[in-house]
Amino acid sequence: MAVDQSRKPDPQSYYEAEGLKPSKGKKWVSTACAFHGGSDSMRINLHSGAFVCMAGCGARGGDVLAYHMASYGLGFVDAAKALGCWIEDGSPAPARPTPFTARQALDVLAVESNLIAIAAANIAHGMVLSQDDRQRVLLAANRIHQVGEVFA
Repeated sequence: MAVDQSRKPDPQSYYEAEGLKPSKGKKWVSTACAFHGGSDSMRINLHSGAFVCMAGCGARGGDVLAYHMASYGLGFVDAAKALGCWIEDGSPAPARPTPFTARQALDVLAVESNLIAIAAANIAHGMVLSQDDRQRVLLAANRIHQVGEVFA
């Protein structure tokens, strides 16, 4: 079993299909960070598909496969299959490494739980969350759940 690199989607097409709007550029471009909602804080390499949030939310990866894993909470094999670049060749699946360190997990938990606490306080004070805010709270809850599954 392996990833066929030639089957990975073109980075610009992939990110645009994910709803991101990369700025004009030839190699590194800017776009909104889907992980923390920051506008124009994510940098994307249009050649390799690498991404990094410059606002410090910790989102980063080496290609569209890494982005797909982080964005949808998928493991390596499931993300590769979802992107259509996984080939069954009869060999066993690779060992599943922890996707991030315990320190990184604590950082994710801190950021996401803080976001949920702020949303809960706003609701308690009568504020109605927008659809975007509700989606972000659900994403935060999902990420907390995923960290729990990895380190359970």
